[in-house]
Amino acid sequence: MSLRLTNTLTRQKERFVPLHAGKVSLYVCGVTVYDYCHVGHARVCVVFDVVQRTLRRLGYDVTYVRNFTDVDDKIIARAHLNGESCEALTSRFIDAFYEDMDRLDCQRPQVEPRVTTHMDEIRTMIAEIIARGHAYLAPGEFGGQDVYFDVRSFAEYGALSGRAQEDNQDGASDRVQHDDRKRNQADFALWKSAKPGEPFWTSPWGNGRPGWHIECSAMSCKHLGTTFDIHCGGKDLVFPHHENEIAQARAANDGQFAKHWLHNGFVTIDSEKMSKSLGNFFSIRDVLKRYHPQVLRYFLLTAHYLQQLNFSDKALDDANRRVLYVYEKLALADQVLVNLPQARSPTPAVCLEARAELMEALSDDFNTPRALAALSEPIAALAKALEKPKDQPSQERAWHLRALIQEASEVLGLFHLDPAKTAADILQLAKDRLFPAGSEQEAEVERLVQARNDARAATDFAEADVLRGKLTALGVEIRDSREGTQWRPLLSE
Repeated sequence: MSLRLTNTLTRQKERFVPLHAGKVSLYVCGVTVYDYCHVGHARVCVVFDVVQRTLRRLGYDVTYVRNFTDVDDKIIARAHLNGESCEALTSRFIDAFYEDMDRLDCQRPQVEPRVTTHMDEIRTMIAEIIARGHAYLAPGEFGGQDVYFDVRSFAEYGALSGRAQEDNQDGASDRVQHDDRKRNQADFALWKSAKPGEPFWTSPWGNGRPGWHIECSAMSCKHLGTTFDIHCGGKDLVFPHHENEIAQARAANDGQFAKHWLHNGFVTIDSEKMSKSLGNFFSIRDVLKRYHPQVLRYFLLTAHYLQQLNFSDKALDDANRRVLYVYEKLALADQVLVNLPQARSPTPAVCLEARAELMEALSDDFNTPRALAALSEPIAALAKALEKPKDQPSQERAWHLRALIQEASEVLGLFHLDPAKTAADILQLAKDRLFPAGSEQEAEVERLVQARNDARAATDFAEADVLRGKLTALGVEIRDSREGTQWRPLLSE
């Protein structure tokens, strides 16, 4: 099955042909580790986790690299504010990043380079850029020298973003403060001379540290070569970060750098990009206090990666209902199939069709909404098969459907956890969110449930029905059994 993807560089959907048959080299721009990650970061990691899972499912041997930026202005400022070292700050937030992404079931890359451990590669690349006439030196503010990339020396600058050279010059004054040391205001720093009190590294140009853009050029070339298959990141990185990466890497090497560029759309709130600079962000861990990680992951896959994704409680509640429904059906299936380790019947057509549609969807530019839709019919068919739990043909059909969902989970990262426990956890989070322990809402629900129990005990079923209606209006579902009456948030499909 051939893979088609939308290449930012060519602005076209094109058939993917790897540089080396059967192998894929993949680089994803990682996070700057000075704070907890927000939902926008989660989307980048989840989207490209599905990309690398899909590539593996298609049979490719994938080398997956994602970096950590562990030195920059924000890190230095935050460490100073906290009264701690940059190393202590970044180590803490790298650990926090792993905690968040592990909970979201994002598989870890094979290589996770850090800027501070790649200074040799960075200095070597800068020296080569200077030697080839694409960079120049300028006096540093506090001694030493700064090194700037000469944008006009690289004729193809702007190919990724579609910006003309004259636009870069004319618009530069709106983005950065005018600097007389630059030949052109669009030129950007490769090496920044050290300021008093900042961490620094030695170099031929004096003590200092690298500019932001050079790090990814150096690290990707180090681990994937001067030409590799796919470079990924958020749409906000197209300009200037990725544009500058291309210029640096190609100015220093004879390779093509990345053949294909993938960029995911923003997570928005009221149509505005979620970001720390705008102050309109929700951290992953704050969201996961209210919703299960599988719910957040499902939500992040409900839109095509190229599209914007609007973050709202309603969207999360919709995802919550769907994920709970699937896990409850899987839990029931596990009960029904406990004595059926293997089905003997042929695989049903619904499974064959869904498997083909799932991979066709993911092979068509990683279309996760279409992939999720491909599971709708098998999930509905599973629910129907479970209506006859003692019927042998129904059990056989349920086994195949359960196996299909398990297979799909390996590429989507969904519906693979212990079903009964996950369903219980989702319900508990919903209960805590909607009816917090000790709250007036919880007290009112408990009062109505007890009143309904009393009415049923007195055989006043009309009153019991009225009370059930009041509970339903509050968003509460009542379930009666031999063990007694249980209540839960009304989250059914």
